[in-house]
Amino acid sequence: MSSTASPTLRQVIGLPTDPACLADATLVLIDYQNAYSTGVMALPAADRALAAGARLLERARAAGSRVVHVVNDGGPGTPYDIRAEIGAISPQVAPRDGEPVVVKTFPDAFHQTGLHQVLTDLNAGPDLILAGFMTHMCVTFTAQGAFNLGYRPTVVADACATRPLSGPGGAPLPAATLHAAALTTIGDLFGVVVPTADALPS
Repeated sequence: MSSTASPTLRQVIGLPTDPACLADATLVLIDYQNAYSTGVMALPAADRALAAGARLLERARAAGSRVVHVVNDGGPGTPYDIRAEIGAISPQVAPRDGEPVVVKTFPDAFHQTGLHQVLTDLNAGPDLILAGFMTHMCVTFTAQGAFNLGYRPTVVADACATRPLSGPGGAPLPAATLHAAALTTIGDLFGVVVPTADALPS
């Protein structure tokens, strides 16, 4: 049995494989909320990903990128209550004045939200840079949603993280494995994946 990887769907159908350029792209930060640093939804690599997200945000602002923040609202009493501290955006990546915040209730940040209109109002081009929580859920489905709308997403791997879950047979699936699988899914079709912000041209 061959251990050689198959070509990606992007390669097969001739989609670009170059990452977005920071100066020309819009950075979309997804669900960098306190919920993922503490409590039932805490992610093993949340601190690492937040630090990487902060570096990415610093580079994007320095390059003059448009920046949009996304938060998930699960309602009062949930880990995603945006009216409470648990649902607030982590201080390391907090919005500055003028940076829009889009509220969502589904994994895809484009689904039943104003994100597409916000990007239009910002005169954003097709290139988006995505990062945030969780890799296998809201990052993946937002990348898919962006792809479906004609955007060209690039995902920064080390600025994303997820949590361990039970696999189909019930065996534990480590967070790092699920993270890698999700990024592989994105890179197969929905977008380009880069390891760190340093891999993005300015």
